[in-house]
Amino acid sequence: MPVRVDLHVHSHHSPDSNVPVAQLVRQARVAGLNGLALTDHNTVRGHAELIDLAAQHPDLLLVPGVEVSTIEGHLLAYGVPEAPPARRPVTETVAWIRARGGEAVPSHPFRRSHGIGRRVAGSVPVFALEAVNGHNSDRTNRAAARVVAARRLGSTGGSDAHRLADLGRAFTDLPDGARSVDDVLEALRRGTSRAGGRGASLAERAGLATRTALLRLRRGLRPI
Repeated sequence: MPVRVDLHVHSHHSPDSNVPVAQLVRQARVAGLNGLALTDHNTVRGHAELIDLAAQHPDLLLVPGVEVSTIEGHLLAYGVPEAPPARRPVTETVAWIRARGGEAVPSHPFRRSHGIGRRVAGSVPVFALEAVNGHNSDRTNRAAARVVAARRLGSTGGSDAHRLADLGRAFTDLPDGARSVDDVLEALRRGTSRAGGRGASLAERAGLATRTALLRLRRGLRPI
C-alpha cells in the first residue's frame, strides 16, 4: 500500500496559522495520513519540535520543510536544515536547496497570488510539481496536473492546511516502504510521488481568505 502524507502544512510559526505543531501531528492519524511535512512560510522554527515529535511518534513520517517566497512565487523545500533566502529567483532557490541535499517543489503553481505561473512551471528545473493543493480550485489544480503530464514529472498533493480541519484534504502517495525523509526525497527525484485529494469550493476559498486576512492583521501583517 502507498504511504500517504500531506506535504504542505502550516503551523503557528506561519503568520497565517495558529495551530501548534503537536496538534497537527496528533491529527494526522485522524485524517487518515501516515505523516506530514511541516512547511511554514520562510522559517524552520518548528523543525526542532518536529524532530522531538518524530521520536514520540515513530509510526509517522514527519518531514521538515519550508515554503519559501521566491521572486516568481512560492516554492516548497524538503530536507533542508535552514530556510532558503527569500525573494530570490526561483531557479537560484532550487539550486540552493539541492546543494544542501534537499528537493524543491513549486507550490500551487497556477494560483493567481503566490504561484509561479504557467511559463515558469513549464521550465523550472524540478522533479515534481504540486498538482493538488487543498485550497486551490479544482480548475487551477487541473492546470498544474497538465504541466506535470506534459513534462512527465512527479506530482505532490498538500492540503496547505492552516487549521486542523483542512489537514489531509489533499495528499501525496509515496511508494510502499517509504519511512524516512530520504525516502521522500528519493521519491521526488524518481518522479514516483502521486498527488491525490481535492481542492476547495468557492465558499471554502472565500472563508479561508477571510480567516487568513484577520489572522494576519492580528499578527502584524508579516509577509508570506
